[in-house]
Amino acid sequence: MSEDYRTERDSLGEMRVPADAYWGAQTQRAVENFPISDVTFGRRFVRALGAVKKAAAQANRDLGMIPEDVADAIVEAADEVMAGEHDDQFPVDVFQTGSGTSSNMNANEVIANRAAELMGEEIGSRIVHPNDHVNFGQSSNDVIPTAMHVSASEAVEKDLVPALETLREALADKERAFDHVVKTGRTHLQDATPVRLGQEFGGYRSQIEKGIERVDAVRGRLGELALGGTAVGTGLNTHPDFPELAATYISEDTGVEFREADDHFEAQAAHDAMAEAHGALRTVAGSLNKIANDLRLLASGPRNGLGEIEQPENQPGSSIMPGKINPVVAEAVNQVHKQVVGNDAAVAAGAAEGQLDLNLYKPVLAHNFLQSAELLTNASEVFAERFVAKLEANEEHCAEQVERSMALATALNPTIGYDKAAEVAKEALKRDKSVREVVVEKGYLTEAEADEVLDPERMTHRGILGSE
Repeated sequence: MSEDYRTERDSLGEMRVPADAYWGAQTQRAVENFPISDVTFGRRFVRALGAVKKAAAQANRDLGMIPEDVADAIVEAADEVMAGEHDDQFPVDVFQTGSGTSSNMNANEVIANRAAELMGEEIGSRIVHPNDHVNFGQSSNDVIPTAMHVSASEAVEKDLVPALETLREALADKERAFDHVVKTGRTHLQDATPVRLGQEFGGYRSQIEKGIERVDAVRGRLGELALGGTAVGTGLNTHPDFPELAATYISEDTGVEFREADDHFEAQAAHDAMAEAHGALRTVAGSLNKIANDLRLLASGPRNGLGEIEQPENQPGSSIMPGKINPVVAEAVNQVHKQVVGNDAAVAAGAAEGQLDLNLYKPVLAHNFLQSAELLTNASEVFAERFVAKLEANEEHCAEQVERSMALATALNPTIGYDKAAEVAKEALKRDKSVREVVVEKGYLTEAEADEVLDPERMTHRGILGSE
């Protein structure tokens, strides 16, 4: 055997494994079997695997299922996995066996060998056995869906929600700062009645608030853990108290509330909770996309567009047009939306599949969900800090444009009627005059009455103008 390799065994025989690797034969087989995407599971999922294995060892120790010294070594090794000390030891491609068995065994082998090392034994000694100790009372079929829910819950609660709250506050700041700025509203991309810029930003802030509520609403179902169902949901080879005890340990370790699944057969054969939760992520992505598109339009120009807000100069916008500045951060948010929509299609399709007692799309479900959560987290923070927070209102331009708007004629309806108001609007457009000028010229209102009825700021409040 070369100095660069060692020999490990599994039920199929011997395998050469890199000498410095903590993984064993089954992981090495998976590395060789699945050279598909070169995409491996990221930090959140590896951390979740560590949390599951740690909790399982703690529960099995308490229940007398594995020796205490072995359990303690597994706990210490699993802690290192949770902390990210062995991320390079998880080389298995995301596109693998549909149950995720390769990733489960990857975790079992890494933790077993590291635990053996912590006990003063050699890697590969199997003094800590990947199946008999690290995987005791478990199956890939309940471990992987448990890690899916743990990683998804942590990604949502610890990453995404705080990022959305950052964006919400940035939008709320602009809502307050722009509340006095009256501008032309637009429907169908055509001039509509006046609105305050702060009101528009209040709508964006509300979208994000409701997005947080939507994500919060699915946390309870993500909090159900399949652990304890073993192969098909029956719990064969598992202590009756194991699922609840392990879930308690996972909750304590992560600070996120988890519990045993209501029905282990559902928890392993279907992944509707993942589809539902990702649907909330897709909706949030849509909100971000809509807001980014609106802000791009409002900032369009600077001279020949709407130009109602001034965007930050984050970077030069063109390699050929000097002085051009593009809304690059907003465009990145738009692209994140498209990726999340694609991920949602994969999650929805995968969650609807599987046959009989096991859904066989677990790895791709986990990967796509966690990618979406990470993209939305990062996009929300960047959008808030590098775009929204740096926006300024072009107050003078907004005032000029709102005064020229034909939609001001809407406020005339209660006073002179719809037909006369339409006549005024059409004539104003034809003669390139303001609605105010035309309605006074025609004698429908005095200048004082026109000033009162056609006050743009008053039009941004509920009520009927000129009806007192």
